Amino acid sequence: MDNITHSLTGLALSRAGLNRWYSHSALVLVLSANAPDIDILMAFRGSLPYFEHHRGLSHSLVMAPVLALLVVLLVCALTRSMRGWKAAYGLAIIGVASHLLLDWTNAYGVRFLLPFSSEWFRLDMNNIIDLWIWGVLLVATVGPLLGRLVSSEIGGKPGSGRGLAIFALSFLLIYDFGRYMIHQRALVMLNSRVYQGGAPLRVAAFPTSLTNPFQWTGWVDRPTFAMRFSVDLLSDFDPGTGTIFFKPEPGPAMDAARQTHPVQVLLDFAHFPLWRITPASDPEGAHRVEVRDWRFPFTAGAIVDSSNRVVSSYFHF
Repeated sequence: MDNITHSLTGLALSRAGLNRWYSHSALVLVLSANAPDIDILMAFRGSLPYFEHHRGLSHSLVMAPVLALLVVLLVCALTRSMRGWKAAYGLAIIGVASHLLLDWTNAYGVRFLLPFSSEWFRLDMNNIIDLWIWGVLLVATVGPLLGRLVSSEIGGKPGSGRGLAIFALSFLLIYDFGRYMIHQRALVMLNSRVYQGGAPLRVAAFPTSLTNPFQWTGWVDRPTFAMRFSVDLLSDFDPGTGTIFFKPEPGPAMDAARQTHPVQVLLDFAHFPLWRITPASDPEGAHRVEVRDWRFPFTAGAIVDSSNRVVSSYFHF
């Protein structure tokens, strides 16, 4: 998820009752809820290193205790006190865990098991930015502030915001369960149809709309082609309306491109890669071999000459 969602979730966790554990709980939880995204520092090395390491080791279970400890050390340094550091460490673990769980729900995914396995885990339920989640978390954040302003005007006792925070966190759980059930329905719908005379090898559904949970993008794999659909679960589904992407025949040029580092990195990420082979202007007789993940605007490729030797390779967003 985006960092606004992570930050607001950390603040909601603090207000829901965890602020009783430690005097600076809000600071600890907001920082730890964003800590795994420290991998953004890899962007200084270029787009490919950032893409290769994003949601990698910093999002693994092995690194969670380490990141939590770094957050605690930072907060203790800022507050110039080690008092209550054990409670702060427990809060930081919760904050880091909230980040990993939220990232798990969307289509990008996380690699929980690094460095032992590079397998991606994803639930494909939520967009990276979800306006429903934003809205509820913002209400839980702003509500107590408005309440304090009103209370100061009428001389009443200001509320703590605990009720709104608990409501927001409960909404997240219920909302994600609902998204999971709707996502399963989309998969069943896609899997129960025939496409160009045959059953699908595999199907997938990814969230499309920022506001409508019933709109999805469907993906269907067949041996020689793939199809992409706009799926509205409140309307009839026609398996003949999808966009067809024909798969090029594997050959020496594609094999040569697979050996390049940019293509290997993208293939490690792409669950549904799309290949394209087109003539290249230079050198004579060369081909441009590209692969992209249709879910996101990431493309890797190579220029392969007439002897199937790689002339150059590249990666770009």
